Amino acid sequence: MIGVFDSGHGGLTVLRALIGRLPRRDFVYLGDHAHAPYGERSAEDVYRLTVENIERLFRMDCRLVVLACNTAAAVALRRLQRTWLDTAWPGRRVLGVLVPVVEEITRQPWHEEAPRGGPGAPSETVAVFATLRTVTSRAYVGEIDKRAPEVRVFQQACPGLVDAIEDGAAEADIRALVDGFVATLLDHMGGVAPDIAVLGCTHYELIAGMFRAALPARTQLLHQPGLVADALEDYLRRHPEFAAAPDEAGRVRFLTTGAAAAVSRIGGRFYGSAVDFQPVN
Repeated sequence: MIGVFDSGHGGLTVLRALIGRLPRRDFVYLGDHAHAPYGERSAEDVYRLTVENIERLFRMDCRLVVLACNTAAAVALRRLQRTWLDTAWPGRRVLGVLVPVVEEITRQPWHEEAPRGGPGAPSETVAVFATLRTVTSRAYVGEIDKRAPEVRVFQQACPGLVDAIEDGAAEADIRALVDGFVATLLDHMGGVAPDIAVLGCTHYELIAGMFRAALPARTQLLHQPGLVADALEDYLRRHPEFAAAPDEAGRVRFLTTGAAAAVSRIGGRFYGSAVDFQPVN
């Protein structure tokens, strides 16, 4: 069974892509809605809550967990992998949504951190739209720079956008926020159109069309759920120790730390069909 964790609903866009790619695997989705959103919490809060919820999934017999939350992946993933995971839960693995995006931009595997020079080395201009905490962590900037220093990364925090999406704000109001964030970033870039744009929050996939409309036509918009599904499929192919258990049959559970009925009502918009969240024990 594979665990998928997010602070709220945004990770459901990733879960949907994972199930589409791996329909026979069992998944359990855990949303920490009681403490969402993570994007404006302190780094220590994000780390503590992320570890607590990963442990919840491990205790449910998930041997592999996908952090479907950019903030958690940006702030907590490297730290927990280096200082906690192997000691506390040997043999378990935690993957993050940030990694496949960095691999796509730098055109090299995550474990290869040395810069790649010469012909074919990437030199694009990248725009990252994300939560305040993801931006201040500079995870995208740092990880891309280690592998592809010729790539220029510009970041734009989008405060309030997650809340507007989750609260079901009017389309015109959300579009105004998106237009404003894109315009601010383009102004910061001196009017130069980015080659690539990253929606560094899984919530933003729900309004990707608004970002597409606001960005210059020549800008390539990366879609994180598909990249994560590609990466997980490849990871499982290379790590047979995480093969499906004999009794796996494509079952999916939805769990929340918040109010299950309210979470279920909103969750359908992100997942694309009705979902029935249950309170986590």
